[in-house]
Amino acid sequence: MPARQPAQFPEGWRLPTGAGASFAPQVMAVSNSPEASAAAADIMKQGGNAVDAAVALGFALAVTWPEAGNIGGGGYTVVRMADGRAAAIDYREVAPLAATRDMYLDANGKLTDKSIYGHLASGVPGAVAGLTALLERYGTMPLKTVMQPAIRLARDGFVVDTALAGSIARAANTMVRYQRETPFTPNGKALTAGARLVQPDLARSLQAIAEQGAKAFYTSWIADSLVGEMQRGGGIISKADLAAYTPVWRTPIRTTYRGYGMLSMPPSSSGGVTMAEAMNVLEQYPTLPAYGSTRWFHLVGSAYQRAFIDRNAKLADPAFVPVPLAQLTSKSYAARLRATIADTRATPTRELEPAMQQAAREPEHTTHYSVVDAKGNAVATTTTLNNSWGSSVWVRGAGFLLNDEMDDFAAQPGKPNMFGLVQGEANAIQPGKRMLSAMSPTIVLDPQNQVLLVVGAAGGPTIITGTNQVILNVIEHRMSLGDAMRAPRVHHQALPDSLTFEAGGIRPAVLDSLRGFGHGMRELRSLVNVNAIMRVKGGWEGLPEPRRSGGAVGY
Repeated sequence: MPARQPAQFPEGWRLPTGAGASFAPQVMAVSNSPEASAAAADIMKQGGNAVDAAVALGFALAVTWPEAGNIGGGGYTVVRMADGRAAAIDYREVAPLAATRDMYLDANGKLTDKSIYGHLASGVPGAVAGLTALLERYGTMPLKTVMQPAIRLARDGFVVDTALAGSIARAANTMVRYQRETPFTPNGKALTAGARLVQPDLARSLQAIAEQGAKAFYTSWIADSLVGEMQRGGGIISKADLAAYTPVWRTPIRTTYRGYGMLSMPPSSSGGVTMAEAMNVLEQYPTLPAYGSTRWFHLVGSAYQRAFIDRNAKLADPAFVPVPLAQLTSKSYAARLRATIADTRATPTRELEPAMQQAAREPEHTTHYSVVDAKGNAVATTTTLNNSWGSSVWVRGAGFLLNDEMDDFAAQPGKPNMFGLVQGEANAIQPGKRMLSAMSPTIVLDPQNQVLLVVGAAGGPTIITGTNQVILNVIEHRMSLGDAMRAPRVHHQALPDSLTFEAGGIRPAVLDSLRGFGHGMRELRSLVNVNAIMRVKGGWEGLPEPRRSGGAVGY
């Protein structure tokens, strides 16, 4: 493995170069919750493998990171076992059977916010079905064992830190619109830092799932509680919807970049295809320009722009729409796209769209976790309620929040969703359909076919570009994990037609040059929440998002 190179960041960038990551010689778990990461490490200490630990971590996140960890949402997992087997499981939510194409339009044909807040916003949850199926196929421990940390955290409680307290405070006003009393809002007031968060209803639900498996969630009293909540608030998820839910095992997207392998998620996630397409375009250049240079931002942004044009028009649930996977992930198609990138000029998205149609035409609260064990088994999972705290609807009696995943459909094809994504007819609402996602759990293999990186992110469409840049930083720019994660990020999603960047992350002269190329420049405080593990000499490094909170726990 070639030596890592020290990174150079712009003056005034708020994160330092040369800062480290947590190291452990045998196992590592990284997530946005220190308690959930510790639960995963504890399961591996008891002899469990990375899959056992990842399932333990997933259920623990439903307790300790309630804005995104969940049993009321869904997600995706990519697994790479030490013996070379690889798999992907899709437990994305589906549209209820009573869903209709125009269900979020008012009488005048205008889009309402009912796909974002309240009981109508939820798809049928897939998390419990997905995690239990994953454990059954690749785990080594009983469900009852791996769920013990989550049950204990819900039953006995844990101390709320400042990150969680801030999140609860931001969500409280919306949450109390639907129910005044929740564990997060006792007496209608947000829980504060230092308080103990105890969730007895959730503990009871988790205990039932531990004892009876997924059927406890989909056909028993938990299902009755969920449907009762729907009926109280005008939602449409039924007992039949819950009973019919099944996760789907899929073949991972396999692609290469300069001799490294990547395993990532196929549709209904757009993450793997969009990343593969962008990286294939960038691979057409013998080397990329220096990180942070004008041409680096121009080429990387232009590759993302082209990949997102295809994403927004051609990707959808493959059970409903034929998806041209082979073409979009091919090197020859990438070469044709590379030929459309001018050296010193940005191409407006509207100019590119018609040409690309002939050639072939997410959520702010999601969370990602990465786990590796001593044998080299690796698990990358991204799970979500979509928006932070989902639909803000808490299921009384069962103790969990519901997603607002229906907003990931094109509720009005051709018009932007809450992330500004303009998506086509392929992703229109249909009963039983999985909404397109940007989640991008990814495992990177080195040229010797060993796991190098386990990585993924939260942050709507920026998941794709943020995950991809950590990979590029490690492979292309030889950065350490610490620098790769702290480096300034950039994003382009075709529409709105602008290069989004982090405040202080681009040198002023480079910013001027990019504007001179014709790029619309859009500044944000920070982009995307990545959690990653990297193989290093003697073991593993793990790092939760330096812009947020989290924990890396190993031994």
